[in-house]
Amino acid sequence: MKEKELHRITTIAEFHRIRGLQPPAHPLISVVNYADVILSPENNHINWMLDYYSISLKRDVVVKFRYGQQKYDYDEGIMYFIAPGQVFNIEVPVPLGEEQAKRSGWMLLLHPDFFWNTALSKNIKQYEYFGYATNEALFLSEKEEATIINIIQNIRHEYNSNIDKFTQQIIVSHIETLLNYADRFYNRQFITRKITNHQVLEKLEALLASEGLFADGIPSVQLISERLNISPNYLSSLLKNLTGQSTQQHIQNKLINIAKQKLSTTGLSVNEVAYELGFEHPQSFRKFFKAKTNMSPVEFRESFN
Repeated sequence: MKEKELHRITTIAEFHRIRGLQPPAHPLISVVNYADVILSPENNHINWMLDYYSISLKRDVVVKFRYGQQKYDYDEGIMYFIAPGQVFNIEVPVPLGEEQAKRSGWMLLLHPDFFWNTALSKNIKQYEYFGYATNEALFLSEKEEATIINIIQNIRHEYNSNIDKFTQQIIVSHIETLLNYADRFYNRQFITRKITNHQVLEKLEALLASEGLFADGIPSVQLISERLNISPNYLSSLLKNLTGQSTQQHIQNKLINIAKQKLSTTGLSVNEVAYELGFEHPQSFRKFFKAKTNMSPVEFRESFN
């Protein structure tokens, strides 16, 4: 298969030019009416990367969107988030007339320089859906969508008004409100999608129980996430909602359970158990085991005698 071409869009003004839109009213922030954006099948071979944040809500969209390893069908209203430096691809069905290629909805484009020197420049990285949007876009109820659209309209109205010393502060406040609502809606989505979440948890448990996973030591959160084909932030949020534990805690607890099983049901020495679990130095295993159980491996084994 031919490798897709990567096209990097560095400015919001460049995005407007590429999509045939009027120049943005502000160089660092723009609200785009998605009905004005025409997508062409001729660009299906292109992977895109942005140097700014993109927050989008689209309705009645038949294109396919690949962001990371997951594709989404836009048959309903979907809100999704793209952070700077992330790669995505839009596949438009062929044939598709020019009028059919137009979509409804909006896009909020935010360059990081806009909120430079504000608390949001740091806090925006704490909104985890910018990481796990690759695997879980946000579905909105009509009421939730109305709430988000109202905030977007306030942002658009503010930057189209006379710009003064209060403009940035007011717009940043609206953006923070939007992100906080999205956080609330994502949490609701996690709760209401219990079946999907538990299926991921079952796959995680099967992976952690697979032979040889710990042969090279405690696997990293990144490795586990890659094996499950989901992002680390998504897995962390899911586990926090389902178990109250972080991914690292979950992995470590599984390792302890395996160690306990070997210590209590086999004749392996403590050193042998340590080596089988990927510890290069048995003393490290002893220290780790005691930190997690308040008992040394020997004390744990003797408790069964």
